[in-house]
Amino acid sequence: MPRRKSRAALPGGTSVGDARAALESLAERGLIQTKGEKRGRVYHLSASTYKALGFAEAYVRTRGFEPLQQEQMVLQYVDAHGSIARSQAADLCQLSEGQASRLLTRMRQKGLLRMEGRPPKGAFYIRAKR
Repeated sequence: MPRRKSRAALPGGTSVGDARAALESLAERGLIQTKGEKRGRVYHLSASTYKALGFAEAYVRTRGFEPLQQEQMVLQYVDAHGSIARSQAADLCQLSEGQASRLLTRMRQKGLLRMEGRPPKGAFYIRAKR
């Protein structure tokens, strides 16, 4: 069965598809940057845009954390509290639930964490034994 395009409208009557196209055009021009993929994709002003507006330092705060920083934050949390759930990782690293799930899966694949309990509601992550 073919997938239907969303006809959802944003305030002001702009379609979601038109909004995405406009955002991608701004990204191609270097005015904004993208992070993530598909539904987890987010947009923010580029470093050059912040600089042109006179707020260069705000770029780093807005950009968010890089994957290595996210991993370190999760490991520090686990060291301090013994375990972390997906929702806690999402809150800690300012990620969506899906992004947090991928982060924890990546850390598990690297041998940094071990999953305990049963997904989706009972799963939590602890430090993997080295």
